[in-house]
Amino acid sequence: MIVTRFAPSPTGFLHIGGLRTALFSYLWARKNNGRFLLRIEDTDLARNSEEATKAILEAFEWVQMEHDGTIEYQSKRFGIYEEYIQKLLDSGAAYYCYMTKEELDALREEQQKRGERPRYDGRYRDGALPPREGVSPVVRIKAPLSGSIAFEDGIKGAVEFGADQLDDFIIARSDKTPTYNFVVAIDDHLMGVTDAIRGDDHLSNTPKQIVIYRSFGWEAPKFYHVPMILNGEGKKLSKRDGATNVMEYKALGYLPEALLNFLARLGWSYGDREIFSREELIELFDPKDINKSASAYNASKLAWINHEHIKAQTDERLIALLKQDFDLDLGGFGASSKLLALCKEKAQTLEALAREARKFVSRPTGYGEKELALVTQEAAAIAAKFLEFAEGKTDMRGAIEAFLKAENIKMPQLAKPLRIALFGEAAGASLDASLDILGVFEAKIRLEALEKRLK
Repeated sequence: MIVTRFAPSPTGFLHIGGLRTALFSYLWARKNNGRFLLRIEDTDLARNSEEATKAILEAFEWVQMEHDGTIEYQSKRFGIYEEYIQKLLDSGAAYYCYMTKEELDALREEQQKRGERPRYDGRYRDGALPPREGVSPVVRIKAPLSGSIAFEDGIKGAVEFGADQLDDFIIARSDKTPTYNFVVAIDDHLMGVTDAIRGDDHLSNTPKQIVIYRSFGWEAPKFYHVPMILNGEGKKLSKRDGATNVMEYKALGYLPEALLNFLARLGWSYGDREIFSREELIELFDPKDINKSASAYNASKLAWINHEHIKAQTDERLIALLKQDFDLDLGGFGASSKLLALCKEKAQTLEALAREARKFVSRPTGYGEKELALVTQEAAAIAAKFLEFAEGKTDMRGAIEAFLKAENIKMPQLAKPLRIALFGEAAGASLDASLDILGVFEAKIRLEALEKRLK
């Protein structure tokens, strides 16, 4: 059975890079009828944030990326880690090191002066040096002294690290707390993780974790290291570029399925296809198809994908989302279906959809000086005359064309004053569609309000 996991550290909000990694893990597990686990790596007690943990869980709930089993918290597993550290000490695969931080810093400085790679020199490895009074030791694992550590990465292909790139790294600090690479390897093994899909910033951690696996005689999972998401200039994604709290995308009016669709396409492809449902992503995704190079974040593409998903939504869902997230109630609006059909043709976000729909639901509360300057008494009179002409008619486009012909005037002479009356703006949605939604009666009320303002 395929078992994947997502293991964020709660030191900050979940951003889209993390969500994409989680998505790839989720899709691969679901495609194979496997298990997708969620583990909170909160061993850094000084930097952990309860707020960040809540934000991570909130984001998972919003995108409906359900995990299997209970959420595991590493901070509750310290007893397990101590047990496995002791096993390595007992087997001779790990040992106590009494070298102080100052001594290690001095060693590294000397190595750098000689042009060597800074690394621990293994002086306590074989027990040649006795324990030291007054020094709390760290625990180091015995890394191979020769050869290499090689593995087949599911994205990058063959990867090899020479033994000279590793030293006997620390698996437990002097205060007995375990280190990141140790707890990750222990948890992945105990939780049965078969496929570890993660960012390629973890690539350098992989040989260390393989050393830990081999020290216990365990088989390592299949590793997939996903390239980073960069901005349009090829640099690390910043908050300005989109590397922000996932829930900000909800506030901006993005649909969760659109965001997941966009993230899946950042580095993964299936022919030239761009739009996918969740079910289609599960069916078609394979991590071997992830690009080896970094992907570029494209806000315009995200907006386009979101637009396509908005257009595919039912009226019922859009009405529910607009009420829930943007405090716009279309439930009692008689022409809600026509209104949504008109607005979602252009709106790229739910926020834009709500903003446009609100113009129909609520009458203008004021008019700008620029707009008022466009409405002369003569222009208002043309608008009033048209509404009388259109009363009782069902074909607004036909009514507009007939009126313009009968009065021998151009479209702007009618459209500008009437749009300003309806919405307080000179430009906007097509006039016939707007009148079809609002109705002539409502249009007259709004025009009368404008005429009063003009007087």
